[in-house]
Amino acid sequence: MVQGDAPYGTTPGYMPGFGNDFETEALPGALPQGRNSPQKCNYGLYAEQLSGTAFTAPRGENERTWCYRIRPSVKHVGRFQRIDMPYWKSAPCIDPDIQSLVQNRWDPVPVPDAPLTWISGMRTMSTAGDVNTQVGMAAHIFLVNADMEDEYFYSADSELMVVPQQGWMRFTTELGILDIAPQEIAIIPRGLVYKVTLLDGPARGFVCENYGMKFDLPGRGPIGANCLANPRDFKTPVAAFEDREAHSRVVIKWCGQFHETFIDHSPLDVVAWHGNYAPVKYDLNTFSPVGAILFDHPDPSIFTVLTAPSGQEGTANIDFVIFKDRWLPAEDTFRPPWYHKNIMTEFMGNIHGQYDAKPKGFVPGGMSLHNMMLPHGPDANSFEKASNEPMVPAKLENTMAFMFETRFPQHLTHFAANEAPLQDDYVDCWDGLDKKFDGTPGTK
Repeated sequence: MVQGDAPYGTTPGYMPGFGNDFETEALPGALPQGRNSPQKCNYGLYAEQLSGTAFTAPRGENERTWCYRIRPSVKHVGRFQRIDMPYWKSAPCIDPDIQSLVQNRWDPVPVPDAPLTWISGMRTMSTAGDVNTQVGMAAHIFLVNADMEDEYFYSADSELMVVPQQGWMRFTTELGILDIAPQEIAIIPRGLVYKVTLLDGPARGFVCENYGMKFDLPGRGPIGANCLANPRDFKTPVAAFEDREAHSRVVIKWCGQFHETFIDHSPLDVVAWHGNYAPVKYDLNTFSPVGAILFDHPDPSIFTVLTAPSGQEGTANIDFVIFKDRWLPAEDTFRPPWYHKNIMTEFMGNIHGQYDAKPKGFVPGGMSLHNMMLPHGPDANSFEKASNEPMVPAKLENTMAFMFETRFPQHLTHFAANEAPLQDDYVDCWDGLDKKFDGTPGTK
């Protein structure tokens, strides 16, 4: 049974990494005041710290949360046994027989009839870097049609950004409950124990598994203090706990390997907590885009919601970018994304609606991958339409696509290359881009 004054909900807005501390308790007086680790905690609880950074990380970047729990987490694991999760891959995962140097696009992967939980329903599309050195990422889809019953999970490898496309899900974590739906995202920190249950039928969506530095808000530079994503719109859970004796399975992902252990109780037993290392959810509809209001076309970096730094200034390990409803007022400007190739690799997914550069073929639930230095851009029909339409203010509506953009080349998995519904004719969308050059000065 989940216990607490508010079994699910959110505290005021918060984004990890800002040095803010938040506190919440499911029972009155469970949270110690004035000290983190008293000699004896109320209710016979144990004090325990969950650290998301090194102890000596700079102030403002240091992340940790104090948990006051029924049992210390050393009681939540036993002897480990290796298990196989054949569809959840970690970098490095390079198959020499798979060609990754291709512009790829996939139709939505259907949710199968066979029972799949959050763990067994993960399907890795691409990987980059090395999970053992905590560099890089993996892009997954999830196909879930069954609840995790007396089953719990945590990743020692990574934080997970969850981008639902279909179905409501509940993440019941050590620190409380987050319900997320399409057009919202959640970030589940490294090391946090949780389970996933369904609230509205089968669920499908995308996951960015981040091995490296954690996601944070990008700097706004000359934009100033407002627009893009605002810290107040990121929500953390209130404390809620399970005091339940039941034979339970705990699965741990560690260095790309999966292990299971069995215990006789629920590990979600944190009665109170305070700190700044916690799961968060964010409604993508609260993102405020910025753009040109006279002429010219800004770079897609203006649509960055969150960024995971690489250590090299201005070059992200991962950027999370969304393309949502917005006005296009610029004059004498090619408004869809222009043709380009760059050092960043782009994994895109369509959450709902129509994407302006690819109105056909890139459907909700579908995804595409354009690896680094591979050219791409609008299809022939989109180019012709955008080149000849009247230059009046227009609003893009009914659209929500996203991009995991990374400095690392992405290597396709066997699932992505051989089992997912790959569109073999995707590259043909550029066939109609005919030569228009005629050598006449001033010709458009």
